[in-house]
Amino acid sequence: MSKEAVLALSRQAHDLTEAAYHGHPAVRGGAGWSEKQRLLLADMALHLVQTALRDGEVDTAKLQNNLYSILTISAPFLPEKALADYADAIIASGK
Repeated sequence: MSKEAVLALSRQAHDLTEAAYHGHPAVRGGAGWSEKQRLLLADMALHLVQTALRDGEVDTAKLQNNLYSILTISAPFLPEKALADYADAIIASGK
């Protein structure tokens, strides 16, 4: 499978994931919030795929933002790993 095919599939998956996220009725702290956050995490992972596979050099600003988002959203799922600290370090190092 070519890079272009993977990108095309990732765009389709991204559109579906983003629609599911926006259509999810959960609100912060309410029932289903964890499930909605999992959709958001999948959405951000697809952004990472697209950043990694675009033509040319990797856009390091986008890569930094992708990683920050993934770590921030993942932090509540792995509270013992201090992922928010890693996310903050990624942003601080990019300034």
